Amino acid sequence: MDNDEGTPRRLRALPSRLTNQAALAANRIVDRALAEAGVRRYHYALLAASEEYGPSSQAALGRRTGIDRSDMVATVNDLAARRLLKRAPDPEDRRRNIVSITAEGRRELTHLDGLLAAAQEEFLAPLGAADRRILTDLLTRLADHHGGRHD
Repeated sequence: MDNDEGTPRRLRALPSRLTNQAALAANRIVDRALAEAGVRRYHYALLAASEEYGPSSQAALGRRTGIDRSDMVATVNDLAARRLLKRAPDPEDRRRNIVSITAEGRRELTHLDGLLAAAQEEFLAPLGAADRRILTDLLTRLADHHGGRHD
């Protein structure tokens, strides 16, 4: 976080700027953790959504994760090549693919959960348990108010 004396007081007092700086730090920490496993945030999001919601169309997964259609195709292709997801024609509409997580994908997701838990710990290190709960609640309320996707 930017707390040097050279930063103008007005900037240090803007919640939007502080939130952005914290988000940049969080993204760096998370990206570094996921890179240890050779994946990116989109990979994790797809595995998590597939595990939670079960077999789904690529379009439904895109809506649930906020991943753009063009990025979705590349990410599904990558995860399918790694045998973490499988893709099959939808029996009701053969023009559409149904994506589901594999057993190997579930094992990888568990591994990634551990990496992300450590990343969250690193990011939230200066905060105690109560402050972490409060921060999460406040961020959830802001995201809900502004229509952000956080689920």
